[in-house]
Amino acid sequence: MTAAPEVSLQVEAAQDATRVDPDGVPARFALAVGRLNRLLRPARPELSHGLLLALSTVVRCGPIRPSKLGQIEGVSAPSATRLVDDLEKRGLVTRAADPDDGRAFFVTATEVGREAVLDARRERSEHAEALLGELDADERRLLVAALPSLEKVAGVVRT
Repeated sequence: MTAAPEVSLQVEAAQDATRVDPDGVPARFALAVGRLNRLLRPARPELSHGLLLALSTVVRCGPIRPSKLGQIEGVSAPSATRLVDDLEKRGLVTRAADPDDGRAFFVTATEVGREAVLDARRERSEHAEALLGELDADERRLLVAALPSLEKVAGVVRT
């Protein structure tokens, strides 16, 4: 027995609604941003991308509890604890007991940790500069004009 024609059309319409147009603006935007992110990622064999992200969060938000770090980074509590342990073993963060809760602690970046984040940002900026050097003057002007919109959708707050 075959499905009724109207049911078959509904299924096809639902499938069409979930398809992504690879030439559409959202798909092109996502692809370009994803590739740029990989191209701009600092080459730090001693510090994985995940550790660098976590360390950057500690630098930006610290002192911070591991549970809050996990929330920000989108990882489980055990994963956040492993990140903190690894960063601490490398001398990039220190722990301090929470004076209000003896079971909890705060994580703070060390000077070496802050320098590692600054070095990674410099390297990322140098990669970006090289990529932008491949654009002509008109392309650079268009990119500069688009920066406020890109910062807005990325949630970047300019101060």
